[in-house]
Amino acid sequence: MANPSVANAPTSPIEADRDATRRHRAALLLVLGIAIVLPFVPPFTGQDYQRWLVGAALLAAMAVAFDFTAGYINVVNFGFAAFVGLGGYTSGLLAVDLGVSPWIGIFVGAALAGFVGLLTGMLTLRLRGIYAAVMAWFVGLAVMGLVRNLPDITRGSLGLNVPLLLDTSDNLPYYYVILGMLVVTLVVLTVVIRSYIGLAFRAIGQNLQAARASGINPTRYLVLNFALSSAFAGWLGGFYAHYYGILTPDVMLTSRTVEVLAVAYIGGRGSLWGPAVIAFPLSIAVELLRTQFANLPGLYLVLYGLLLIVVMIYRPGGVAAAARSVDEWIARRRRPEPVETPRAT
Repeated sequence: MANPSVANAPTSPIEADRDATRRHRAALLLVLGIAIVLPFVPPFTGQDYQRWLVGAALLAAMAVAFDFTAGYINVVNFGFAAFVGLGGYTSGLLAVDLGVSPWIGIFVGAALAGFVGLLTGMLTLRLRGIYAAVMAWFVGLAVMGLVRNLPDITRGSLGLNVPLLLDTSDNLPYYYVILGMLVVTLVVLTVVIRSYIGLAFRAIGQNLQAARASGINPTRYLVLNFALSSAFAGWLGGFYAHYYGILTPDVMLTSRTVEVLAVAYIGGRGSLWGPAVIAFPLSIAVELLRTQFANLPGLYLVLYGLLLIVVMIYRPGGVAAAARSVDEWIARRRRPEPVETPRAT
């Protein structure tokens, strides 16, 4: 006969973690399913609303790539927008000057952004904390300055007209392209995080000295993380260029990085899926604010600031931490109370 105390024993931490992972995966699949059918649901069937959805998916993918660095090695890349712009300008110039297909150019832009990210990491990531973030910001400003001050190549502030990725003016095909890029970004970076390399990332982010004492080379893994995040930023920048069809140095402004940072922190730093989920409602809310309050162009930054304050005070882990709390509450409610067996006399 089975021992009642064993049969009703509380779930082990490993099993509870597996259950939580399954629930998170199911929730993410549900969100992706909603994102797939969303353009067919009124009022999102119009071209303007579908354009909003393209921007939301692009922002989600950028926030995932940003969180890969900020959430796991604890380095905030304030030059993130510059790597997005670098990928976009590389792909755009290849298409304009050499006739290279945008489908090839976006990968060349990703490679160049990753290479520049590698060099930037080698220069800056020997520093820690705010010093590394400021140095990355300076590199981003330098890249933006080059683009602005080389009008013979980039056309500077006049803007560079580049060919579109698809031969259509319909936003729906672009939406599914960027949605696929979001899924690829999320899956690839999640696989990396769940590997032994990701374990090293988490160790470095939690305690650099302890990671070094355990035999991990912090600089090597920091640079690898930074370069991979920059490569995805450049890849997404290529899509940005060939979706909007025009590039200006404004794509590299620090305010663009701040927007991505806000989404990553509100979604939950160090989760990857949190920023991907929260980007859609946040981005749509921002577009509604821009439409309703067109005479207040910076109002969306106020919204991000207020949400960040609320998150930092009441739920520092963002939406992902809130989801984990719900998981724990569900697990406690489902867990049967242990039954004490009477002692033999």
